[in-house]
Amino acid sequence: MLEGRTLWELVDTRATLSPDARMAVDESGRELTFAGFRDRAERTAAALAERGIGSGDVVTWQLPTWLESMVLVAAIARLGATQNPILHIYREREVGFCVRQAGAKLLVVPSSFANFDFQAMARGIAERNPGLGVLLCDRSLPEADPSSLPPPPASGQEVRWLFYTSGTTADPKGAQHTDETIHAVARGMAERLAVTDADRNALAFPFPHIGGITWLFTSLMTGCQNILFQAFVPDQVVEVLGKEGVTLAGSGTVFHQVYLAAQRASDTPIFPQVRGFPGGGAPKPPALHEEMKEAFPNSAGILSGYGLTEAPILTMASVDDRDDDLANTEGSPMPGVVLKLVKTDGTIAAVGEEGEVRAKAPQLMLGYLDPSLNDEAFDEEGYFRTGDLGVLNERNMLTITGRLKDIIIRKGENISAKEVEDHLYKHPKVADVAVIGLPDPVSGERVCAVVTTAEGEEPLAFDEMVEFLKGEGLMMIKVPEQLEIVDTIPRNPAGKILKRELQDRYRDSQPNRR
Repeated sequence: MLEGRTLWELVDTRATLSPDARMAVDESGRELTFAGFRDRAERTAAALAERGIGSGDVVTWQLPTWLESMVLVAAIARLGATQNPILHIYREREVGFCVRQAGAKLLVVPSSFANFDFQAMARGIAERNPGLGVLLCDRSLPEADPSSLPPPPASGQEVRWLFYTSGTTADPKGAQHTDETIHAVARGMAERLAVTDADRNALAFPFPHIGGITWLFTSLMTGCQNILFQAFVPDQVVEVLGKEGVTLAGSGTVFHQVYLAAQRASDTPIFPQVRGFPGGGAPKPPALHEEMKEAFPNSAGILSGYGLTEAPILTMASVDDRDDDLANTEGSPMPGVVLKLVKTDGTIAAVGEEGEVRAKAPQLMLGYLDPSLNDEAFDEEGYFRTGDLGVLNERNMLTITGRLKDIIIRKGENISAKEVEDHLYKHPKVADVAVIGLPDPVSGERVCAVVTTAEGEEPLAFDEMVEFLKGEGLMMIKVPEQLEIVDTIPRNPAGKILKRELQDRYRDSQPNRR
C-alpha cells in the first residue's frame, strides 16, 4: 500500500506506478486512468492559479459525484490550497454561511443539478461576499499550461480540508482536517476491507462527503477502481455495478436494501464478483447482515463502520470478523483509535455497559473552525465527545445503541429509538423503519413508528405491530403508541434518516394508543 505525506504525493506516485490502470468510470462509461487523472489535475491547477488561487486560499466546491469532482480535488491539492467540499443538498443559507466563515476565494458549482439553479445561488452569494469568484463546472473544468506551477506542498500536517456538518447548532460546523488525518482513515479502511488493485468500489453516494474523499485516498493508495454515480437511481446503479464487476458494493443500509431487493427479484447473481458490502452513515438493522449473506453467499456480508465527519470511521468491521459481530456491531477500533465509553454518572462503562462514545484518533479533526465550539466538543482529557451511545463487547467490538439526543423520554423512562427500530425491522412486512419521539400531553413524549411496507406485503397494522413487539419481549413502555405507514422514509444522501423532518410532519397527529 502506498504511503504519502500529501494527497498530491499519492496522486503523482500512483500515476507513475500504474499510469494506464483505470482509476474511475462513471455511469455513462466515461473513464479516467491514474496518469490521466494526474495530468488533468495539473492542467486544472494551472487554470486555477491563473485565477489567483494559491497555497492557503480556500476553494468551496459543491459538485455531484463526477470524474471532474475528483480532478478538481487533486488540482486544489496540487496548489496547496484549502478545500471546502459541500453536499449538493445545501442551499443558499448554508453555503453562504460556509463561504463567509471559511473565507473562500472561489466557489465552484454546476449550472444546475437535481432541478436546482446552482448558478443563480452562487451569483447571489458572490454579490454579498466581495472578492468571491464563481466557477461553473458542467462536467468540464478549465485547463492551462502547468509548466509554470510552483512546487507542490510537502507537508500533510496543514489544514487542507474544511468539512461542514449539520448538528445540534443552527449553523453548520466546520471540521478542520489535514491530509494526514484523511490518510490515516483511508489506510485503516483499506486494511479492514483488504482492498487491492483488483477491487472495484461503488461510489454511489455524494463524493463531497468525507467518505467520498476517503475513498479517493484509498484508491490512490491501493490502485482500486471507483464506479461513480451522480445520483442513486436503483435500477441504473444495479445494472452498472453488475456490468462493471463490482467487488465492494457500498455504502449504507438504504443502498444495501436496494441490492437485496434486486437480488431477490433475479434468478441469477446480480453481482457475481462482489465480496463485501461496506456500510456506514447510520447503524444497520442486525438482521440485514444475514439477509445479505443469504442473498450473496460468496460475500462477507455487511462490513460496516462507525464515525463522524469530525472523526471518520473510528471503528470498522474486518473481512475476517465473525458473522455475529458483523451483524450486531460496527467493528473494532481502527489503528491508533482509543475509545472510552462514559456512563451518565461520569464513570467509565465496563464491557457490555452503555456509555457515550468518546475518542482520540489519528483521523480526528484538529478542531472546529469556530473555536468556541471546541470546549463542548472535547472532554477534560481531550477525548472527542461523539454524542452517540454504544456498548463494547468482550472482543472490543462497538455496537451503537442510540444517541444522547435520540432518546425518547416517556413518563420519565428513557427509550432507545434504535432498540425499537431493530425489533421492528425483523417483521416481514417492514422494509424500512424510523422510530421518533413526538410531544404528548399525557406522557411527555410518545413513541411513533414510521414504517415502509415490504414489497408484496400488506401494510403493517397497529395491533399487529403491538403484538409482534410484545412477542419480541419488548417492555410495554417501549412499544409505540402510534404507527404511520409511508412510501419512503426520508434520508440524506449519506443514508441517515431525517428524523426532524418526520417529527415536524407528525407533530400534530393523533396517536393510535394501546
